[in-house]
Amino acid sequence: MTRHRLLSLTIGLTTMVAGTGLAQAASSNEPIQPVVKAKPQNAAVVELGKKLYFDPRLSKSGFISCNSCHNLSMGGTDNLKTSVGHNWHQGPINAPTVLNSSMNLAQFWDGRAADLKAQAGGPIANPGEMAFTHELAVDVLQSIPAYVAEFKSAFGSDKVDIDKVTKAIAAFEETLVTPDSRFDKWLKGDKKALNKEELAGYKLFKDSGCTACHNGPAVGGNSFQKFGVVEPYKTTNPAEGRIAVTGKDADRFYFKVPTLRNVELTYPYFHDGEAATLKDAVNTMGRLQLGKQFTDEENSKIVAFLKTLTGKQPSFQLPLLPPSSDKTPRPQPFN
Repeated sequence: MTRHRLLSLTIGLTTMVAGTGLAQAASSNEPIQPVVKAKPQNAAVVELGKKLYFDPRLSKSGFISCNSCHNLSMGGTDNLKTSVGHNWHQGPINAPTVLNSSMNLAQFWDGRAADLKAQAGGPIANPGEMAFTHELAVDVLQSIPAYVAEFKSAFGSDKVDIDKVTKAIAAFEETLVTPDSRFDKWLKGDKKALNKEELAGYKLFKDSGCTACHNGPAVGGNSFQKFGVVEPYKTTNPAEGRIAVTGKDADRFYFKVPTLRNVELTYPYFHDGEAATLKDAVNTMGRLQLGKQFTDEENSKIVAFLKTLTGKQPSFQLPLLPPSSDKTPRPQPFN
């Protein structure tokens, strides 16, 4: 039996005790904790970051923004198998949700960015995504007087650089948490927050060993795990996980465990987007990771539980982006 399976079974058996009595309020032993509301440190930096997040002028075409692939009206993702970038380029991997991403141990499926600030600069300069350069992005922002004034207000200097750009975007993204899901209300003691099927689904989720990897406030995001423990995962997708970062063959097919918060909204699932529905995802995970074939009834209960993880979505006024000046470099249309 693999170490992963032993861990899964141990946590599953342990949480059976905590889950005894479906209608009981959550105890301190629960493997999942409620999402805590965001506490922004600097309102000016967050507001600037919000504008940059929605501004397509940070892309070569002037068409793609952070929100294009991480749409805040769609669970912080784009609901595509793999995202579409510059010149209608089909990306190699599914866009993970930006919601609650500040809780991740690292960013991207392979964890190549240590934090949100490091992640924010990647898509801008990626030729298959926004296809710009950091230098050109800074030139665009520096040419817009209202942006220069906002950078001075936020950072105390009117000098624009990529460090400040990524810091501001990250500050905004740190506010994109989703507290107050029905499951969180149950965790806090509201016995009526979940119905009988949802509670049964949560107990099955724990007893099956799912919480070995999907735990903590984000219900995931805090470890790298091999995809295909009991049997290999068959896919034509070229992504091979952590090996791309570490170069170690032992890290092949190890991916960051995705958060299950708001999972009802963030379809399709897995790094290649091959699971179109939650039902598909639950069956695949049971078979590949746990060696378990869920019945339709069991699957239905787990899916019912997963849907209770949808929290209060970020709510804010859309930013009015400052107009370009005569000196602002113009977008370069698609080929």
